[in-house]
Amino acid sequence: AQSAAMPWTPQRYPPAMGHLSLGVRLKAIEIANALLDKGRDEGQAIRIGIAQAREWAARRGLEASLRRPRDL
Repeated sequence: AQSAAMPWTPQRYPPAMGHLSLGVRLKAIEIANALLDKGRDEGQAIRIGIAQAREWAARRGLEASLRRPRDL
C-alpha cells in the first residue's frame, strides 16, 4: 500500500503556491489536500488546486496573486 502524502498546511505548502494571495492560497491548499485524499498525485493536486482556487477568487472578485512591491 502506498503511504498517504502529508497534507499541506498554511505554513507548509508547495512552492508553486507561494505567489498566491493568502485567501487564495488557503483555498488552493484545501482543494489540493482533498485531491490527494482522492488519490491524485501531488503534481496534479497542486496544478488543479491552484487553477480552481484562481477560479474561486475570480468569482468573488478577489486578487489571486500577490503584487510585487514597487521597491524591488
